[in-house]
Amino acid sequence: MRRFLNADGLEAVALVLILLIVAATAGWASFSHVHDWTMRHVPPGTPDAFGWANAVLSDLVPVACLLDIRRRRRHRQPIGYPVFLMLAFASFSLAAQLAVADASPSGWLLSALPALAFMALTKLVFTGTPTPAPARPTPAPARERVDADPVDVPTVPAPVFTPPPSAPAPVRSALVSSVVQAPRNGHIVSEVTR
Repeated sequence: MRRFLNADGLEAVALVLILLIVAATAGWASFSHVHDWTMRHVPPGTPDAFGWANAVLSDLVPVACLLDIRRRRRHRQPIGYPVFLMLAFASFSLAAQLAVADASPSGWLLSALPALAFMALTKLVFTGTPTPAPARPTPAPARERVDADPVDVPTVPAPVFTPPPSAPAPVRSALVSSVVQAPRNGHIVSEVTR
């Protein structure tokens, strides 16, 4: 709770509230324009849900693409396909905004404003704060070079040691069951138990 009482915490809460309000209103306006444009150009009898489906697709696919671009950048993967999808669906949404507008520069601007605001805020949220780079390990300090006299290495191979043939292992009596070593008076004494 204390972290929200400082200036950064209050600004973060205010930013989230503003983003939610703007996203909701811009999304509603943009969804309405795409819905209306879709329903003007579909055959009669097409369910109204088709227009809303196009609206959701055109405005939320770019958001999903931005998330995927962030993930791919973190993992150093190519981002070409999600960028292509993002631009295609954002263009579709913008085309719908312009198609329902009055045929004037101010009409186009006012109609496109919700989609532009939604895209700008989405970019602000998902790309505004850079992700911290992973910490790089610090290099080990360079070792000091020590000058030493050269060592003469013999060129004749060293003699090979061959062990004498081994004697067979002694046979132990089956009567000895264990050897116990126990300390007594400061000395270790070995006892054979049977």
